Amino acid sequence: MLQITADLKALLLKKSVRTGTFTLASGKQSDLYIDCRMTAMDPFGAALIGELGWHAVRSKIHSEKLSIQAIGGMTLGADPISLAIGMASARNHPEEALQVFTVRKEPKGHGAGKQIEGNFTPGQNIVVVDDVITTGGSTLKAIDAIERDGGVVKFAIVLVDREEGGREAIEARGIHVIPLFTRSTLLS
Repeated sequence: MLQITADLKALLLKKSVRTGTFTLASGKQSDLYIDCRMTAMDPFGAALIGELGWHAVRSKIHSEKLSIQAIGGMTLGADPISLAIGMASARNHPEEALQVFTVRKEPKGHGAGKQIEGNFTPGQNIVVVDDVITTGGSTLKAIDAIERDGGVVKFAIVLVDREEGGREAIEARGIHVIPLFTRSTLLS
């Protein structure tokens, strides 16, 4: 896992991390912008995220003897990460393969009017995913939608925790967060 971690860190730094002055989704100003989609939608990045993410998820499942059926989060940031981890679970441990779903920002205005699309069923134990957490707002919005539709969120996995209070906000809801990288580990 050390080589996968090093390779993913290098790719994130090359493709996803920018310094300067940026306005974040939260409205806050920052000297750091992290666009994880550039890495997560790269085929090599997706493969690395899948392996490292599945290793982290599977370790948590086994250490706490959890039963998890599905993985997903708020579109668009969580989508490639959820799929990569789901694919790695099916490839490496088919008996533990995770189904993948996505949470829309708002329920669809037509058809069945669903907010959650894909392989989600009420009553499932869920791992919620986000690409980057700053305040935790989008992750909490996804958790609210999942719980409202009958899912049971067991824990969260995030590609990068910016270490700006988001992890603490999510954990205040009783949902443990596993970051693959933090701002500190990514930039060290």
